[in-house]
Amino acid sequence: MPPPKDVVKIAIQMVGAVPQLIELQQTKPLASVLKDVCDAWNLPNAERYALQYADGRQTYITESNRRDIKNGSILRLTTSPDQEAEQLYIGIQSKNVDVKTDSLKKLASLSQDVTFAQEFISRNGLKQIYSIVEEGNDTGEMLAHTLKAFTELMEHDFVSWENLSTVFIKKIVSYVNMNAVDASIQQLSLSILENMVPTSRLLFEVVKKEVTLDRLLTHLQVTNAQLQLKAMALLIALLLSATDTERRDMMEYLREKNIRQFIHKNIIHSSEPLGDEMAHYLYVLQSVSLNLCEHRMKMSMDPYSQEQRDLLQSLRQAAFESESEAAAGTFSTERRRSLCAKEFRKLGFLNNSNPAEDLRRAPPGLLALDNMVYFSRNTPNAYSRFILENSSREDKHECPFARSSIQLTLILCEILHIGEPCSETAQAFYPMFFGQDHFFQELFCICIQLVNKTWKEMRATQEDFDKVMQVVREQITRTLSLKPTSLELFKTRVNALNYSEILKLRQTERLHQEETLAVPVLELREKLKPELLELIRQQRLLHLCEGTLFRKISSRRRQDKLWYCRLSPNHKVLHYGDVEEGVQSPPIESLTEKIPVADMKMLLVGKECPHTKEKSSGKQNKDVLELAFSIVHDVEEYCLNFVAPTRYEFCLWTDGLNVLLGKEMTSERTQTDLDVLLSMELKLRLLDLENISIPDNPPPIPKPPSNLNFCYDFSHAEQ
Repeated sequence: MPPPKDVVKIAIQMVGAVPQLIELQQTKPLASVLKDVCDAWNLPNAERYALQYADGRQTYITESNRRDIKNGSILRLTTSPDQEAEQLYIGIQSKNVDVKTDSLKKLASLSQDVTFAQEFISRNGLKQIYSIVEEGNDTGEMLAHTLKAFTELMEHDFVSWENLSTVFIKKIVSYVNMNAVDASIQQLSLSILENMVPTSRLLFEVVKKEVTLDRLLTHLQVTNAQLQLKAMALLIALLLSATDTERRDMMEYLREKNIRQFIHKNIIHSSEPLGDEMAHYLYVLQSVSLNLCEHRMKMSMDPYSQEQRDLLQSLRQAAFESESEAAAGTFSTERRRSLCAKEFRKLGFLNNSNPAEDLRRAPPGLLALDNMVYFSRNTPNAYSRFILENSSREDKHECPFARSSIQLTLILCEILHIGEPCSETAQAFYPMFFGQDHFFQELFCICIQLVNKTWKEMRATQEDFDKVMQVVREQITRTLSLKPTSLELFKTRVNALNYSEILKLRQTERLHQEETLAVPVLELREKLKPELLELIRQQRLLHLCEGTLFRKISSRRRQDKLWYCRLSPNHKVLHYGDVEEGVQSPPIESLTEKIPVADMKMLLVGKECPHTKEKSSGKQNKDVLELAFSIVHDVEEYCLNFVAPTRYEFCLWTDGLNVLLGKEMTSERTQTDLDVLLSMELKLRLLDLENISIPDNPPPIPKPPSNLNFCYDFSHAEQ
């Protein structure tokens, strides 16, 4: 007979005593359970003791988390959180250096536990930590433990960051700005400032003023990867918390200091592999930099702005001034206006009498004009060749430069997600972005010449404009998906992917689609599906057995804390637990937390998950909603919450968990994988039918023969 749901069998340890094996009644008050345990070991004052997990994070057991205890858990009898907090509160004030150091070290470890943190903070323990830092008498290991304890205590959000004194903040800043400071202290100080910046405008201004960009750049150039990472984290926090004007000024200063070239050479192409956290920060830096174009992208052209009209006129002058300047002097105003209109028509403006009208649409707004001017000034030969070459073609075959530039700018803005908020989890950046100043404009210069090349290859007319731009979009997206490391490599690959190559790719896809639509083939597909779906199920379960590294994300910032989850080889238990940075695949024995698959009740995704309901519903959390899922387990419906590192991992995990729950796999990846496997299997089975058309109806069954004398009679077989 299975044990009741509110009873769990556990072991309780104590140093110097024989462990107790008990059946824990979940309905029984924790104080009574502790008294029974203490009585068994003849320990007085049961209220001075508490239970905590023996492995992993060693969390204290409370009435609120006791339901997380599983059958087979190993607990330890230890000093209660209030007693421990009192002892450490006294210990960190000790005059004895060894006692103080040990107390701070233990405080840094225990502060991760929310119950202990609450007890310590309630005793005004943070005030003592402030004093240790502000007095500045302690250095080295003692200071590192103090800062670590402070970071962990503040992580629980019991105290506002705005309560910090100016003296404390300046002391933390000094550790960042000083050279002769231990790297571990600088890392912790940078981490504290990173947490501080997003919480209030006042703290942002203090940190921005005290920690200069030059100092952060100095930290970025060290060989210590962790210090480099923390410096980058603070830089990103400052950029994200700044106003648009401040952000623009900061990015301009960083550009002058050649930060892109440094990142390209020393971080992206360093000998050490790029970690997930650094990849995310590079993505954010790229996104923030590209979003500087958003202001111009959303601004329509003002026909009354002299500056904007001068930019427009500079396009015409760069292309035609040499041939018309001398003649224009003898023309009347009306004749000169007519000549300008003709030249703007040659430039490819739809409204040649008032070309400003073409730039009223936003997006791409003035960003398209900026790109055209940049192209004409930085690659004058290519610009002149584009304009003059199309001026000499027949009217119906000329490629309109201005119209193409406006549409191309819009396409590039969509592909590069300009104007969209930064994702909290994305890591996809383009290495070539950091290898080139004026990346967006340089990319435009390559792609506008691609438009002209593709236009000629397609022998396009004005009616084909949208078709040409669709092909160009496909050429750009296919090439960017290859992640070229430089703009030169991008240029080589995108030009190699000419119109005929695009046609071949499209034809291959179309033929594949047509051949799979024949009725017999569709029937064969349906017959093969169950077998291939079973193959996908097995692959999903294998992936769960290998496990995945997940990040903890709070409502305040992207966390650098990691945890790992994997399925046992027999598919009966999910193991999970916290791990350190750099651990790729921890052994299953080191993951102390468990959830039996039999206890799993339901899978929640997206907005249904409890950890997404806690977060704000802003646009910046859209990516978290798309990657969030939760496992509901036990009768009390406790949840294990996940935020997948990528959409791919999200699909594999949700599919695998659905398989364990006996449900259908519902992710888009399942359909993609099924299509690939079906396509491969069908091609193998239809190899012998190449170039043979498959009829929709089966051939008629021939009439039976008049007699069956040709059949062999086995009854006369030789004995």
